[in-house]
Amino acid sequence: MSELVTATGSCVCSMGTSPAPLKVSSQAKVLAGGKPCGTIADASPLTNVGPFGMCTSLANPQVAAATAAALGVLTPQPCVPAPAGTWIPTKPKVLIGGKPCLSNDCKMMCAYAGQISIVNPAQTKALAQ
Repeated sequence: MSELVTATGSCVCSMGTSPAPLKVSSQAKVLAGGKPCGTIADASPLTNVGPFGMCTSLANPQVAAATAAALGVLTPQPCVPAPAGTWIPTKPKVLIGGKPCLSNDCKMMCAYAGQISIVNPAQTKALAQ
């Protein structure tokens, strides 16, 4: 069963080295456990999706340049999230403020070939105000 992702949830990127916090800014009326629930619109880099430690993707120009300078030895660089679009909704008929809700099984692609997914939805129970 899917859980709603709330303001204190966290996500990971398949090309990153650590989880990042997820901040909800798309709405503040629908709560789960006293915290705002996310929607698929909560996908802005740094505003909603924090950095994932170090990036290991050669599709990232900074990683590619550092790796080339190190004669082909993969050289991770600090992550600057680059979401490619919004979250892909798995429950498109469950809406919050007219937008599909963000659930723990939603995914989002990174422009640097990574896949971003939810690791901690931080939901306890859902309430509507």
